[in-house]
Amino acid sequence: MDVLSPNHDEFGFGIDPFNPRVARPVEAVGATTKEKLNRQIRQSCPRVPGVYGMLDRSGDLIYVGKSKSLRNRLLSYFSAANEEEKGGRIIENTRAIQWETQPSEFAALLREQQLIRQFTPRWNVQGVPKRQRPVYLCLGRAPAPQFFLSPKIPKDYIALQGPFFGAKRMANAVDALNKVFRLRDCSQQQTFEFAEQLSLFQIDHRPGCLRLELNTCLGPCAAACTRSEYASQVNAAESFLDGFNDEPLIALQDQMESASANRQYELAGRAYQTLKSLRYVHRKLTMLANARRKFSFVYAVPGYDGCHSWYLIHCGEVSAVAATPIGRDGYQAIKPIINSWKATLESAADRGHGPFPYTLGTVASWFKKNPAELDRTFAPDQAGRKYYRKSMTA
Repeated sequence: MDVLSPNHDEFGFGIDPFNPRVARPVEAVGATTKEKLNRQIRQSCPRVPGVYGMLDRSGDLIYVGKSKSLRNRLLSYFSAANEEEKGGRIIENTRAIQWETQPSEFAALLREQQLIRQFTPRWNVQGVPKRQRPVYLCLGRAPAPQFFLSPKIPKDYIALQGPFFGAKRMANAVDALNKVFRLRDCSQQQTFEFAEQLSLFQIDHRPGCLRLELNTCLGPCAAACTRSEYASQVNAAESFLDGFNDEPLIALQDQMESASANRQYELAGRAYQTLKSLRYVHRKLTMLANARRKFSFVYAVPGYDGCHSWYLIHCGEVSAVAATPIGRDGYQAIKPIINSWKATLESAADRGHGPFPYTLGTVASWFKKNPAELDRTFAPDQAGRKYYRKSMTA
């Protein structure tokens, strides 16, 4: 198999929800050896932004990546220095490579994230040496919500943030969070009885573990709390996920200092390790909270191929995208969209209720790494002035 048609039935990435224009073509090459794949990449892959996918001998998509220069990135997989690393292991299992150009690095970043969520290629989430697996920190699971980890965004949850990296570190964090907020950490098979629930018989409810006695759980399994009392703790936990509550860090700091003062050095050491995990979580939650508060605007992104785009960023999430208007008629045609964007930004923001809530981390990281890009942002009611000013200087 040599160069494959972009319309080949086995290839393609599907619909791009962040592309306001016609679908971009997918190109693919295939071969039985790395040498032939390398040669075909050199012959046909361009030095432009885009996403790429690696397919194994069965035609399964095993890895998705992005780059601001597709040709340079794909050729790096064939480097001798890369043989024992992640790239070398991936290319050993690859028999075909497909790519889709994107007008900008930001567009490629969004597309990569969407594709990983859609296909969950195995080399993106497991089996890659030196790679920490991403997990989401979730709050939910009725009737007694708890903190838990999930490799994917679950269907039902109260609040969620992520992805975070390092499953072991995050497991320590979840254990500490459930204890600090006195939420249960038992399985869904546990029976829950709240204090206000009526019973025909006098029942002595026994807790399923020692945490009620240790005062690290409210005991919803043993009728030791009411629903409202438990809900109050869930609300406090939710505020932590919003980045507005540092209570767990303070509690662990006090525990560590108390244990150290009492020469309980083993206990102090465990508290220190857990505190490190929570500080990592809190730093990221604070970054995301800042993005939610500060990032609500239109972001104008130029495309190398003339496919310029306007992204609506609402509370840190990509909410919508439109092709940058060309000419006075183009601007008049897009005015209804701009008016709807203005209404969106003026509405009360509910966390995670946008069409693409998973883009929050991407947007926050992008502007943290590229603060100068904030100069390309503007409010919807500035669109006319911004557009005409740019058109006059083009």
